[in-house]
Amino acid sequence: MKKNEDKKDKAKKKIFDLVNGYYKEFHNINGFVPGKTKIPYSGRVYDSNEIINLIDSSLDFWLTAGPFAGKLEEKFQKFFNANSFFLVNSGSSANLLITYALLSPKLKNRLSLDDEIITPAVTFPTTVAPIVQFGLVPVFVDCEIGTYNLNPYELEKAITKNVKAIFIPHTLGNPCEMDIIMEIARKYGLFVLEDSCDALGSKYDGRLVGSFGDLASLSFYPAHHITMGEGGGVIVNNPDFEKIVLSLRDWGRDCWCETGRSNTCGRRFSFQLGDLPFGYDHKYIYSEIGFNFKITDLQAAIGLAQFDKLEEFISKRKENFMKYYNGLMKFKEFIDLPRWSPKADPSWFGFPITVKKGISRNDLICWLEGKKIETRLLFGGNIIRQPGFKNIKCRIHNNLNNSDRVMSDTFFIGVYPGLTEEMIEYVIYVFDGFFKKNIVTTKRCNSPE
Repeated sequence: MKKNEDKKDKAKKKIFDLVNGYYKEFHNINGFVPGKTKIPYSGRVYDSNEIINLIDSSLDFWLTAGPFAGKLEEKFQKFFNANSFFLVNSGSSANLLITYALLSPKLKNRLSLDDEIITPAVTFPTTVAPIVQFGLVPVFVDCEIGTYNLNPYELEKAITKNVKAIFIPHTLGNPCEMDIIMEIARKYGLFVLEDSCDALGSKYDGRLVGSFGDLASLSFYPAHHITMGEGGGVIVNNPDFEKIVLSLRDWGRDCWCETGRSNTCGRRFSFQLGDLPFGYDHKYIYSEIGFNFKITDLQAAIGLAQFDKLEEFISKRKENFMKYYNGLMKFKEFIDLPRWSPKADPSWFGFPITVKKGISRNDLICWLEGKKIETRLLFGGNIIRQPGFKNIKCRIHNNLNNSDRVMSDTFFIGVYPGLTEEMIEYVIYVFDGFFKKNIVTTKRCNSPE
């Protein structure tokens, strides 16, 4: 047996050495030409370790979630000091699961049809979509310009007897005012869901976001802090949700055996649940109406190598953000720069910018894109103005004036770890060119004839 394992290890080493060589020759290509090389808003940052892990997992041909997935879930559970952590196939699926978990019959004080969930109007569509899809009612609260998060001082005013939960995204990695939010949630007995997809590594008052709420979501899409290609995760802080989330992720089954294992409980053929015959196979008992949101071990293998780089990625994002912040400060006459709470330590996803009166967002982003600098709008803007959301059942608290301004005036540029000093300096230089041109044009237009 040992001889066979040694033979396998030697064969793998040969393959991995070849992979290292392939990476160095065909993947590790650098070089930046201003105005010619695209500066992405985000992207994959990796080395040969991700490829080696991927090959390693494929050689065992496990395919479904297996050893790599188990190790990655354990690492994330420890990282967040969470009750448990479950990998899923996307951040959007994670949002779907944590919303649906609130309706589980196993849950005390479960939500029911037409109960309300408070959430900001400036958001990603799949933060709101599950609320609507499960027959719940989103209550939209306006955001703040600068933080782009839900205005915490409007939160309590939006609460009625129908409100049962709060679903808050930490926009572009900027932590919400969690002390205010959690105090209000405790006061009114509300569930708290955190969309932390853009905020892996962000902290509020020294504590990781994603660790405050009952449940939280993460995304591992290539644009996010680490990537598995497609993938996401659910952080379970409230132990009442552990078996619920696992069941909903895994077809709705009652069994909690890991993939490829049977009879972990030792009672596989000794259960009596519902109207099923005594001894009905526990692996085929379904106590929830669930999904199949599991990942493959191939994805988890990539994620495991990415996790080892997480602290470096977080540090680089913060560094790139501050270079932009300091470099763009001289244009504050024309743009609103981002702001964050003194208690917040953001792990930034992007650098948000809101143009001031007299400046055209469209002109500015076209100028940047024309110089090969990628931009993105702040997701759906005011989500209820999006075609798919215009006729949903919802309640609007007060007004959404800031959300409308985000829709017309806000965008963001990237801070991801793949950016170089030269790229960032070039981006600031291009901003400078736009505003110099804009000042000249404005003066000319306002000059007396």
